[in-house]
Amino acid sequence: MREVDGRGLAVAQGASSTAVWLRERLRVSGRSARRLVEVAAAVDAAPAVARAALLSGSMTVEQGMVVAQAVAALPTEAGPEVADKAAQLLVDWADRFEPAILRRLGERVLVHVAPDLADRAELAALEAAEARAEARRHLTLADQADGQVRLTGTLDAETAAVLRAAIDSLCAPSGPHDDRAPGQRRADALGEVCRLALRTGALPANGGDRPQLVVTVPLDPMTNQLGAGTLDTGLRVTPGALRRLACDAAVLPAVLGGDSQVLDLGRQRRLISGPLRRALVLRDGGCAFPGCDRPPRWCDGHHIRHWADGGPTALSNAVLLCGHHHRLVHQGEWAVRLAADGRPEFLPPAWLDPQRQPRRNLLHRRP
Repeated sequence: MREVDGRGLAVAQGASSTAVWLRERLRVSGRSARRLVEVAAAVDAAPAVARAALLSGSMTVEQGMVVAQAVAALPTEAGPEVADKAAQLLVDWADRFEPAILRRLGERVLVHVAPDLADRAELAALEAAEARAEARRHLTLADQADGQVRLTGTLDAETAAVLRAAIDSLCAPSGPHDDRAPGQRRADALGEVCRLALRTGALPANGGDRPQLVVTVPLDPMTNQLGAGTLDTGLRVTPGALRRLACDAAVLPAVLGGDSQVLDLGRQRRLISGPLRRALVLRDGGCAFPGCDRPPRWCDGHHIRHWADGGPTALSNAVLLCGHHHRLVHQGEWAVRLAADGRPEFLPPAWLDPQRQPRRNLLHRRP
């Protein structure tokens, strides 16, 4: 097959490539034909022991590909003698291991045939892989027509480890009734980490301003109700999303009249912060939703009567909620209120408890 490809026999007989020529004569799929050509090219450069094993049938084509690739990946300082030993060992292992395991063994074959070279070769391979990963790293946020944002990218191992460490503890289900898919939990965890970063105030300035969200909000003069808003990125968001953003973020609200004229340009402020947030942490100790164990640093300050609806920024109108329960409360089925002792309690929806008996979180209660 390698001779056919090297001599151009397939093209001479009218085929566009050797793979097409094989597909027509062997009646195999195009993918299988291309694979055969790739194997032939790789095995041609491999030691004789690998070619002999393939010809004798003691090794499958896929195993032969693995052996050829493993030998080709050996460092140049290994030399032909070490390459021959590695090939022989891998061919022997082919009797016992399927291709996936054989590939992993091939990555560490130097440990068995040239241990003095193995550590240096592994370090060199890791450094090369690290350099490739750093060069290929990227992250893209693309606005979609349906209002969502598609996030795609590739991270190097170090950055990925930092990201996993940041979100792993937030990816677990919040309880037995948490029906979010794993991907949804990861997305929510990433959002919580970003909110935490914004709350710290440690992010660098952007064009001279501290990080902020600018939200354009139309106000209906007949009902005094907020309509859908527009972020400074151009994305449209619902009134519910506006209320969630307004709870605990640096928001610059620009209120528009019916003719899109600016009626009021608010000042940027972190609504629940400083002494008020510290008092909230002392009172609630973490997410106040019943049964939640999220600590304060992962929580937003939620306005019981929404700030967007005129609710005051005060301890008597605030409660700590983690990102998941913050969204749940904003959906409207759970009600929040402060009891006579000044502590938050939650009224479940009627479908969960027809009597709507108030519930509290006792996990954070100090003795």
